[in-house]
Amino acid sequence: MIELVRTDSANQDFAELVSLLDADLHVRDGDDHSFFAQFNKIDAIRQVIVAYYNTFAVGCGAIKPYSPEIAEVKRMFVLPEFRGQGIAGKVLAELENWAAELGFKSLILETGKAQPEAIRLYTKSGFKVIPNFGQYENIDSSVCMEKDVERKKASEL
Repeated sequence: MIELVRTDSANQDFAELVSLLDADLHVRDGDDHSFFAQFNKIDAIRQVIVAYYNTFAVGCGAIKPYSPEIAEVKRMFVLPEFRGQGIAGKVLAELENWAAELGFKSLILETGKAQPEAIRLYTKSGFKVIPNFGQYENIDSSVCMEKDVERKKASEL
């Protein structure tokens, strides 16, 4: 059974998973890795989800404010041996819920063309491709996406 735990970037399990993520991205991104790495620091991220199988950390994800109404999804990762079991989707859904609880209206993210499985996850989860934003604006290998997460008022349900 998968348990999702809300925490922050001081969580040691999160730090260890991110280290594995960075190693994977270094291979995928090749020479571009140092450019992307500068935007993926984990100090001071206050909204982190760690997925546990029993007591073993198997996946993670985070959000951080991008603007007053928009949060950015960061550091999504699932251990290779646990992929294909819906864990990333559960982490992402919990991040969406948390963002809505915090009053964000939408989530944005950047992923790479070298990560087709991530693009499939985000598309399946309702994210739409948008023009590249911020530091990714002129980066051909980046794919930026967005999803509305604003909570519906009871009167709208």
